[in-house]
Amino acid sequence: MEVYRIVFSPIEVNTYVLAGESGECAIIDCGCYDDREFAKLQDLLMEKKLQPVLLLNTHCHLDHIFGNHYILEKYNLRTYSHQLEELNRHLAVSHAELFGLKMDEPPEPAGFLSDEQEVTFGNTKLKSIFVPGHTAGSLAYYSEKDGCVFTGDALFQGSVGRSDLPGGNHETLLRSIKNKLFTLPPSTIVYAGHGDTTDIQTEMRYNPYFS
Repeated sequence: MEVYRIVFSPIEVNTYVLAGESGECAIIDCGCYDDREFAKLQDLLMEKKLQPVLLLNTHCHLDHIFGNHYILEKYNLRTYSHQLEELNRHLAVSHAELFGLKMDEPPEPAGFLSDEQEVTFGNTKLKSIFVPGHTAGSLAYYSEKDGCVFTGDALFQGSVGRSDLPGGNHETLLRSIKNKLFTLPPSTIVYAGHGDTTDIQTEMRYNPYFS
């Protein structure tokens, strides 16, 4: 599996395109804020000859779902997320206004995922991991075969997600990371919702929230 990262929107969210051998791809946290940014995503898909067949959200804060309406309009795909993220999805437009931003009403999801469910595209399998704390319904997506996990805003390089927004809880977040993410193989690559890539071993050793 090839992983491509594009940083989108004024909030600088990482959008990931996961490309399988079949030419089908999944998109995690599509953060395209406007037509220009969506064109950038389309350019990547065309260059790599990829066809999106799966849209996933780690959670539904506004920056992670800015592009969901573009994906629905262009590729007829709706996202999968945790059911506990519905409140964040419904509040996204009003939250955008607080930042001085505008967005369309996020589309209804295709369905809901919970802990340890498997999703597939082409020959690639991802397992959802329930990691609440940043939000009530945060999910990570783990590829055992490729040794990587997409953690959204739960775990970052040298940090963790904020927990002072509705549905957040700091103790729950740390427990989720320890019990769910730090039990993955130490070499597992961490693709976070913001910032640079890291790995589980590095965060277990050096992340100040766990040292």
